[in-house]
Amino acid sequence: MSSPAPALLTDFYQVTMAYAHWVRGRHLQRASFTLGFRRAPFGGAFALAAGIDVALDHLARWSVSDDELDFLAAQVGNDGRPLFSAPFLAFLKGQRFTGDVWAAPEGTPVFPGAPVLRVEGPLWLAQWVETPLLTLINFHTLIATKAARVVAAAAGDPVLEFGLRRAQGFDGGLSATRAAFVGGVHGTSNTHAARLLGVPARGTHAHAWVMAHDDEAAAFDAWADAMPNNATFLVDTWDTLTGVDRAIATARRLRAAGHRPVGIRLDSGDLLALSREARRRLDAAGLHDMLILASDDLDEHRIAALKAAGAPIGAWGVGTRLVTGHDQPALGGVYKLSALEGAQGWVGRVKRSDNPAKSSDPGRLQVRRRWGPNGEALGDTVYAIDDGPPPHPGDDLLVLQLHAGVAVQPARSVCAAADHARAALARIPAAHRRLESAPPYPVERSPTLAATRARLLAGGAPESP
Repeated sequence: MSSPAPALLTDFYQVTMAYAHWVRGRHLQRASFTLGFRRAPFGGAFALAAGIDVALDHLARWSVSDDELDFLAAQVGNDGRPLFSAPFLAFLKGQRFTGDVWAAPEGTPVFPGAPVLRVEGPLWLAQWVETPLLTLINFHTLIATKAARVVAAAAGDPVLEFGLRRAQGFDGGLSATRAAFVGGVHGTSNTHAARLLGVPARGTHAHAWVMAHDDEAAAFDAWADAMPNNATFLVDTWDTLTGVDRAIATARRLRAAGHRPVGIRLDSGDLLALSREARRRLDAAGLHDMLILASDDLDEHRIAALKAAGAPIGAWGVGTRLVTGHDQPALGGVYKLSALEGAQGWVGRVKRSDNPAKSSDPGRLQVRRRWGPNGEALGDTVYAIDDGPPPHPGDDLLVLQLHAGVAVQPARSVCAAADHARAALARIPAAHRRLESAPPYPVERSPTLAATRARLLAGGAPESP
């Protein structure tokens, strides 16, 4: 096992609940928890499951260290006495994650009301890991979904992730880059992430490069001398169209020397008008293969609008609005206890709420995707595995990923996850992938699950597990 993952990377109430279960002597009772979400992000109909592999790795490395036990031993209640007993701390010593986890493979399109992941294990432990699972999967899924929407808007043009400087810290930047690749971006400016993830590092130069020279032409010539086979010129430090003309002059010199300049970058102003005029000037100079890269606070909506208007932009640099999930700061995924095991088997549990959308489903949950004759998804059926599968064919989405805390699926690269996401998204009907006004994807409960849920929500007492 690689370096251990900290057990205390969780909410404190997870620890106090574990202690209370231990005090009552029911901490080892097996429980089933389900992770899912209630609303698709960004006003769309789908989310792209991401962070699954990161979360599984965390669980596989999860362990309670001596330093963490020392911290817990120092916690006191409002009477000044130790909050946790010495026997409980002795129980925690050396514990590792021993549960079973079923989850949708990284990059799978998932939908509101259907489980994304199921954890089964000792009650204290399956409850304890709620927080790390949510923080990892919520953020990664949010950013991967945003990236998939941006990539869809670009309609085949390369999309580069440029967001590190605006991300929520180093960890947020690395996580965002990883999730953006699951969502389909083609390169990143985050060099550290590129090295760790094995993905392409990409970038141009900054305005500071131009400002460090006496004039723009000299800056472009110097850049071409330093990067003759990787030359993209940022042309809007002062006057954009003058910058385009100077980039053309430098590009011609590169061509004459046998090199192939990449293109120019527009980072401000009227991107539609500037890209049209820049394209006209590049083509007039015979530089038909030099592309125009646009940045400037782009998201899927601006890209879609520019594409619809015929902007001759061939690549897109997307930063802030991608890595921060700009128009939706969090996914809002939830993790609910859905079943407990007793002497007579598993018994479902529900959460009741005055808001029907917040009521949960009972049982050890699975989701089956139904397929049409053309290979496109027809909808998903949520069912409890102890009731048997629903009465129609399909594929169960939640795959056993960890057994007794040990991985049972081969590790996949982020690029492999991106390939899976691209293929899986293509099988979701186009209507449900629209950027706006996408109709809800059909998610239903099996008849047996629906009946059990209705009984429990109506006030029927759950069986004693």
